[in-house]
Amino acid sequence: MPEIQIRPTVASDLPRMMGMDHSITSEYVWQLELRRDGGQILAMFREVRLPRPIPLTYPNNPFSLADEWTHRSMVFTALAGSEPIGYLSLTDRPASVAWASDLVVAPEWRRRGVATALLNAAQDWSLTRGHRRLFLEMVSKNQPAIRLAQKHGYEFCGYNDHYYLTQDVALFFARALK
Repeated sequence: MPEIQIRPTVASDLPRMMGMDHSITSEYVWQLELRRDGGQILAMFREVRLPRPIPLTYPNNPFSLADEWTHRSMVFTALAGSEPIGYLSLTDRPASVAWASDLVVAPEWRRRGVATALLNAAQDWSLTRGHRRLFLEMVSKNQPAIRLAQKHGYEFCGYNDHYYLTQDVALFFARALK
């Protein structure tokens, strides 16, 4: 297996990044239940096993990368040799936080440490910029991303219903950086 290298994205990476298979399959979903009781609203999530694995399309348009990547604070590309095999994009936010909105790994490279390497690069970059927290966003059906976040010490900190163009629920996880 070639060594995985992480570096800032360059324009020549974009065609391969946009052409990656961004879809995943999931066997679980975090199901949102809202209850209204008088003047209070209670939001609860339950992890529910699905009767069969479902395919999920990527909630963002990968072809908009060509227009958007220069507006991000940082985009990292994972490489095997000279071939892009994954990427992660970051945006600086107020209150000393960084926000990761895209974390994609080519299917043939999943479960081989690429996402972890990208996440580590994002954490290091965030620390050098003086950020105290790093946020991750993901679709509530993206069990692999939820498990990755939990494995690396990120804690659930919120959600937004109908966040994506697909009208899916976004989950937010965050971790304090040291």
